[in-house]
Amino acid sequence: MWSSDTSANGLWQGLLGQSRPRTHSLMAWENEGYVRIPWAEVAQRARHMTAGLRRRGVAPGTRVASVLTNGSDVVSGVLGIWLAGGAVASLPVPSRGMGFEEYLASLGVMCEQLDPQLVVLDAGLLTTLPEWFTARYQLCSWQDLLGSGVVDECPPGDADVAYIQYSSGSTGVPKGCVLTAGAIARHIDMLLSWIGVRFGGDVVSSWLPLSHDMGMFGTLLSSWQSDNDLYLSTPERFSMSPRTWFGDIAEYGGTITAGTNTGVYLSARGFRRGARPRGAIDMRTCIIGAERIEWQTLAFATEVLGGFGLTPRMFMPAYGMAEATLAVTAARPDEPPRRMTVDAVELARGELRPVDSDHESATSIVSAGRPLHGVGVTVQGADRIGRIRIQSPSLGSGYWNSPELTDAHFRDGELLTSDLGFVVEDNLYLVGRSDDMINIAGRKVYARGVEEAIEQVEGVRRGCSTLVDRTIGDRAALTLLLELDADTTGHREIADQAASAAMSKAAVAVDECLFLARGALPKTPSGKIQRYRCRQLLEGGELDPWAVVSMSKGGW
Repeated sequence: MWSSDTSANGLWQGLLGQSRPRTHSLMAWENEGYVRIPWAEVAQRARHMTAGLRRRGVAPGTRVASVLTNGSDVVSGVLGIWLAGGAVASLPVPSRGMGFEEYLASLGVMCEQLDPQLVVLDAGLLTTLPEWFTARYQLCSWQDLLGSGVVDECPPGDADVAYIQYSSGSTGVPKGCVLTAGAIARHIDMLLSWIGVRFGGDVVSSWLPLSHDMGMFGTLLSSWQSDNDLYLSTPERFSMSPRTWFGDIAEYGGTITAGTNTGVYLSARGFRRGARPRGAIDMRTCIIGAERIEWQTLAFATEVLGGFGLTPRMFMPAYGMAEATLAVTAARPDEPPRRMTVDAVELARGELRPVDSDHESATSIVSAGRPLHGVGVTVQGADRIGRIRIQSPSLGSGYWNSPELTDAHFRDGELLTSDLGFVVEDNLYLVGRSDDMINIAGRKVYARGVEEAIEQVEGVRRGCSTLVDRTIGDRAALTLLLELDADTTGHREIADQAASAAMSKAAVAVDECLFLARGALPKTPSGKIQRYRCRQLLEGGELDPWAVVSMSKGGW
């Protein structure tokens, strides 16, 4: 069992190496290779950034808006902001499919809400900002702060705001979840205890963006606090070559990692055609979260990489959210993933009916595990699908400068989420988000379950389909947006198969299929499709499809 001081003071002492000397390192991916920087040096760099922050007005009670990329200067800078007394406001990196002007506009909205003392960005991004942004806010790069000198440390206390996590907007306008230093400290302890992390005895590998809660708390701060080597790759490197994720784990002896369902599929697919990792995969834990987990993905990865050591017991399906700092539930270590097979048509109606796996409308839902120690999870409505409620010692304090939104979700020490699921034998099964329910002929359908069936059609890219309900003229219509694998043709045939899959799984009739170029569907940095933006782009005529197949008319 992991044991540490769960106060904010304990967190700061741990990161600074005051409670126990740090002997391991951050390995940051820079200039096409990993650069080793001992944690002690990372902390020392942070101390020597505090004077530059103080000269720019950063002190207790101030907020520093930051776009957190995965560089070593950013890692030191985050601690530097805390040591200077500031709160880190993490702004999302650009989403896939988002134009630069649109991204800058979203940063402007968030900064307007935050009223930050300082905005810190990578030097490259800083030079591209328009005058309306640079004239309004005090700006600097992470590199500007290096070696600027030291001031007395005054990090946030237990009840002080330490972090404002802005979502990347998978379901709407980004909002900033407020986390105190105490909530962060308690959560790091809960996470390390649940996983059974060995102080100085594990090797962590990650490509997740530090702007995402899984990257910041799930890999960076947990590795730093437990003095474990962290191989910190980048989302850009993963995007260019997904197999580098499992490749790094094998080559560098990774024992703990974290990622998404889509990431697991893409990385495993990279080894399907004869490529071999440079070593054996000997992990203890591969945490999978951030989106609904598909049984087929876990089976596919095990099939492709089983010969190199990957086993089902290595996977730790989990459920979490920024409003709880990160993790809420997770499978127990060394426990193989569980699943329930239910009737997809009944599921679309909000009902649970277990069926055999060979049933014509069967769909599998993977358990996201049990509540972490000290966490409570309930679902509205017994024996039915309902909104998930969370009680946790690491809950956020609400949404920054958004009292109405805070009142709607944070009530009496409990978080009412927009996620839908059910609980069986203390295991949480995540169905989707209430925001992802679409209206079809007077009934509500969980779109992601239908999309998973569609993505089994040969030629359709995994994680690259989305259903959008909208009104055309005076009638309701359902549009399917698809990206295809390279060199895939036969749009009519694929559209027919996709429509058939939707009808078989949930009695859903697709009206039209739009085939898009690779990368056209807007996604968050963690890989979730932004359905609301798909609807906006579709209704605004901003999508440029390669082909449109009308299912109702049977033609183009």
